[in-house]
Amino acid sequence: MKKIVCILTLAGAALGATAHADTLADIKSRGKFICGTMGTAEPFSFQDPKTRAIVGYEVDVCQAIADSLGVPLELKLIAVEARIPELIAGRVDVVAANLGWSPQRAEQIDYSHQHFVSLQKILARESETALKSPADLAGKRVSAVRGSSSEQGARKHIPNVDPVPFKDPSGAFLALQQGKVSGFVGSELMLVKLRQQAASGAVPVKILEPALFVEPWGVGVRKGDTAMLNQVNKVLDGMESSGQALKVFDKWFGPSTPYGMKRDFRIEPIKG
Repeated sequence: MKKIVCILTLAGAALGATAHADTLADIKSRGKFICGTMGTAEPFSFQDPKTRAIVGYEVDVCQAIADSLGVPLELKLIAVEARIPELIAGRVDVVAANLGWSPQRAEQIDYSHQHFVSLQKILARESETALKSPADLAGKRVSAVRGSSSEQGARKHIPNVDPVPFKDPSGAFLALQQGKVSGFVGSELMLVKLRQQAASGAVPVKILEPALFVEPWGVGVRKGDTAMLNQVNKVLDGMESSGQALKVFDKWFGPSTPYGMKRDFRIEPIKG
């Protein structure tokens, strides 16, 4: 009986994968492109306080894909831990949501070429003078967003660490400020902004060097959906060759932004 149930389960999974094997056809049939993104990760995807619209670097990537297909863009806001399940279930066409590449994730979904490269670092309280590098957090409690690659990276790269996961970055940062954890693991961009916000507050913070690990980010596509993957890569490569990718980067991260960053990566295949 158990064998029959397993066979039926596998058959159902195969049928589900087949049903979503041609995302491009689904998009053209429904007349819109559904991109899963977070909506809470400035400057990648967040709510503009003036217009209330969801905007950001990854939103611009989603828009470029929609434009290439000649259909309107619909953004679906998803939580970190729901990114891959929502994609596999077919409730979004692709995922552009701070999706760092990892061998485990690459077994579940396909990744586009990298559209961003993130330095994952650790935030600590300025008062913790003994904490100078990630190695100093060995055996200590650190916060991270639940289900994120930051949480996974903390477990992998900090000996005997005690990760404390939170639903969102604000909760993880508050735990650091309240002294419930010794560090907060996240992308450098997010930590830079949090450090700026805390500079004039009661609990100033610092970023520990060097980076804990480096993480390429891609657009997530359902496993085996070659046509959709090729379309996304075609759009990304076109953005790179035309100079649009650099313009989008500068718009959100460049000299005129709070981040003042210079782009030091190119859109290219992820080297796993």
